[in-house]
Amino acid sequence: MQKISFIIFLFCCVFLKAQQHEFWLIDIQTEKRTLVKDSIEATKFLDSLSQNYYYLTELKNVKKEGNKTEIYFNKGKNFNEALVKIDDEIAKNTKLEKHFFTKNLDSLKKIINENYRNQGFTFNRVKSKFLRMENEIPEVEITVNKGNPRIIDGFIVKGYEKVPKRFIKNIEKEFQEKKYDDQNLLKINQSLQNHPFVILEKPPQTLFTKDSTQVFLFLQKKKSNTFDGIIGFGNDNSEKFTFNGSLNVNFKNMFNGFETVNIFWQRNPDKGQTFDLKTDIPYLFKSNIGTNINVNIYRQDSTFANVKFLPSLYLHLSNRQKLGLRGTFVTSVVMDSLYVQAKDFSKKGIGVWYDFTEPSEVELFLYKTRIRAEADYFFTNYSKENSNKSQNNLYFLGERNFYISGNNYLNLKAETALINSKNDLVNNELLRFGGWNSFRGFNENSLLADFYYYGSAEYRYLVGNQAFFDIFAQYGQLNNKNLSLKPKLYSFGIGFNFFLPIGLMTFQISNGNEFGNPVKFSDTKIHWGILSRF
Repeated sequence: MQKISFIIFLFCCVFLKAQQHEFWLIDIQTEKRTLVKDSIEATKFLDSLSQNYYYLTELKNVKKEGNKTEIYFNKGKNFNEALVKIDDEIAKNTKLEKHFFTKNLDSLKKIINENYRNQGFTFNRVKSKFLRMENEIPEVEITVNKGNPRIIDGFIVKGYEKVPKRFIKNIEKEFQEKKYDDQNLLKINQSLQNHPFVILEKPPQTLFTKDSTQVFLFLQKKKSNTFDGIIGFGNDNSEKFTFNGSLNVNFKNMFNGFETVNIFWQRNPDKGQTFDLKTDIPYLFKSNIGTNINVNIYRQDSTFANVKFLPSLYLHLSNRQKLGLRGTFVTSVVMDSLYVQAKDFSKKGIGVWYDFTEPSEVELFLYKTRIRAEADYFFTNYSKENSNKSQNNLYFLGERNFYISGNNYLNLKAETALINSKNDLVNNELLRFGGWNSFRGFNENSLLADFYYYGSAEYRYLVGNQAFFDIFAQYGQLNNKNLSLKPKLYSFGIGFNFFLPIGLMTFQISNGNEFGNPVKFSDTKIHWGILSRF
């Protein structure tokens, strides 16, 4: 036992003594001193210099004093620094001088390589040739073997292959016969990211043959059916606490045609109900022409009911843009003979619309950008008065999510609408807005106007990829000629959105009023809902 203890003691002494030994590496050019732990590390350090273009490194002297060893070395010339000579073509393409000095030859060759890649010369080779030493600096000539230019010849879909043929033809129309370069590959990738019906499983891959360049798209069918339910709590006109809500069900791409069937129902605190059925088929007869048919029914308790039929045809300008032509057929019936603020009428008209949607990189946000513009022209017949009037209707919606920094985002939204008519409008044909997805802080469809506008600013803070908080404020104004009202309105509130296993949960508290009126706690609106995909 004593022998073992002595051996352990002797080993510890030797180990501690070795630990105290210092190895200093001293660069005689810069007098920079570097401390390493042992001779092996010192050797590795000197070897690393040659790997960084100091090919002529020399060991000048080694001094040992006690527990300190000093190693003096001269790095010599860095051969990554050079005088460069290039021909007229390279100088023109890179906008460089024909003869210049560079401190990083490798970086320069990489820049030239990428420059030619962006011109479609995917397999170009950049070569450097040593010419001479001039004032102890190597002079190098750079040449480029461009090879044959590459263009995108076609696309091959793997995985989910039942996508509409027109969808692939549109991608081919946009990218086929364009240069094969990193920029176009990035655009292809971005055009399919966050697509409403397909998922790009991995970045596009490429098959090169002698005569063609084929891009492979690895797609997966997306779970795009959605159920959106909202429950709201607020006050009606008599300031009684009421329950309201909405249901929104979307059946999407069930037949692999990117088609959509949307069913929407809403009940507001003032006993109004909305039912909306919409069908969208994007590629009729494998063309870029799509159709959208919308039936909308609005009933205000037992007072009146409006029925709208909106058939539409549209053209795909791109995967994100649509331009449409639609017809409008509206019938309104007053059911309460004592209600004198409404009239029986029917409308027929034609209109145009434009729709642009840009998907968001943030899964919690529905989109990054959304624009909707509509213009309609009507002929309105008031049956009991046997009169016909012409009217036009304009509508615009714009919304955008801006990235600020870190987890901070800003959502800006603006909406406006106008009914222009030579006659006085009645209540059952006025524009209706307000509610949790419109002008928040007010009951659903409780604001009536022949013209309105509002804007909103919403600060959003992301908590990872699963939730975000928001604080919002809105300002707007409406015009109601019948009541000679032009109130300026405001609202504010907070919200919280987060992912659960069943979907995206939304919780929102808001309050709104007219400028000049005090804020009432009793006017607070609470909405809770969930968006689930299946």
